[in-house]
Amino acid sequence: MNVREQLQAAIREASEHDERRRLCTLRLMQTAIRDRDQAHCVGHGEKITHGEIAALLTRMIKQREEQIADEHDPQAVREAATEIETIREFMPPLMDDVALHSACAQAVRDVGAAGLRDVGRTISTLKKRYPDQIDVGRASNLVKGMLR
Repeated sequence: MNVREQLQAAIREASEHDERRRLCTLRLMQTAIRDRDQAHCVGHGEKITHGEIAALLTRMIKQREEQIADEHDPQAVREAATEIETIREFMPPLMDDVALHSACAQAVRDVGAAGLRDVGRTISTLKKRYPDQIDVGRASNLVKGMLR
């Protein structure tokens, strides 16, 4: 089942169980995807890819994380955290620490990285090999640690 189908099923389920907060978040996600589809369709005549959906959901999560950092109201923080949890359900799973460390070490070897100035090339390689599977911030810290 793809993300669009999962989202539609989750909307039905949230509606049946009267989960209003979850339903609002799910509809917001669905609308964001539909808007991107329409904007993308103008030039290409097709829907956005799974990777583009993942990038869109990642941006939505980052917006809420920034909101949490700036917010002082505990209720608003809880609501934003709940929205993040809901959005993450539809994200592809990230690599665990062991797999990420292994992937970073392999990328460092493959790129021939010798110093900190090679971090960008290494991260770029990781992004190409493992789209939507790595946390770029964690990977960057690991690579920097390997190259110091």
